[in-house]
Amino acid sequence: MSTTATADGPAAAAPARPRKPKPSPAVIGGLTITAAITVWAGWSIDFTLMPLFTDVTRGRHVIAEFFNPDWAFLTRAVVIESWLTTLFIAILATAVGCAIGLGMAMLASKTSAPNKATYQVSKAVLSVLRALPDVALGSLFAAIVLPGPLAGILALIVFNIGVIAKLTGETADAVDPGPIEAVEAGGGNRIQRARWAIYPQIAPNYLSYCFYVFELNLRASVVIGIVGGGGIGALISTLLGQFQHERLGAIIVSLFVVVFVLDQASRAVRRRLT
Repeated sequence: MSTTATADGPAAAAPARPRKPKPSPAVIGGLTITAAITVWAGWSIDFTLMPLFTDVTRGRHVIAEFFNPDWAFLTRAVVIESWLTTLFIAILATAVGCAIGLGMAMLASKTSAPNKATYQVSKAVLSVLRALPDVALGSLFAAIVLPGPLAGILALIVFNIGVIAKLTGETADAVDPGPIEAVEAGGGNRIQRARWAIYPQIAPNYLSYCFYVFELNLRASVVIGIVGGGGIGALISTLLGQFQHERLGAIIVSLFVVVFVLDQASRAVRRRLT
C-alpha cells in the first residue's frame, strides 16, 4: 500500500466522522409516555380546535369594542387613583416581602442556618408558600380583612417571601467559604457571620431579585385586584361586569404600557447591579 506524501510529510489519515448518538431506550420510553399522557389528557377533556373555526365570529362585536378604546376614560380620577393604588401596593409588598424573605433565606441556607432542623423547617415552610397561587392568597386575605388594598398587600407579601427566600437562599449556598472561615476564626457568632461574610457576597443578587419581584408584583397586583385586592384590577372587574368593553380596552392598553415601561426600567437597574 502506497502512502501519499506532501511537502510537510505523509498525508494524515482523515479523521473518522463521529457517530450520531442513538436515543437511549430510556429517552424513547420517556417520550412515548409523555405523548401518551398528553393524548389521554386531551381525550379526557374532549379537547378540540374546531371552535376556532366554527365560532370565530361569535364575539366579533365585543372584539370590535375592544379595538375602539375610550381614551378619554383614562384621564378620569378613578382610573388614575386605581393605577396609583396598584403601584403603591406593589411597592409596599416588595419592601416588606423582600425584607422578611432575606431573613427566611438565611434560615433556609445551609451556610447560615443555625442548625439542620431550622434549615429543614424553613425549606418546608417556603415550599408551602410557593405552592399557594397569588389568586388564592388574594381571595383568602380578602375574606379575612375585607376586599381592598390591604388584602392585596398581604397576599403579595406572602408570595414575595417564597420567591425571594428561594432565590436568595440558593445564592447563599454558593458563596465563597473563605470570608465565613475568617469571621469564625475571629470569634464571630452566627449573626456576625451572616452580616459580614455572607450578606456582602449575596447583596448584588439579592437586590436584583428585589427588582424582579417588583416586576412580578405589578402583574400580580392586577390579578389580585380582580379577586378583591383593590387597585386597577378591581376597576377591570367592574368594567367587565358592566360590559364596558371600550373603556376596558383603554385600560388594557394602558396596563401594557405601564408594565412594559416599569419592566424595562427595572431590568436596566438589575443589569447595573449584576
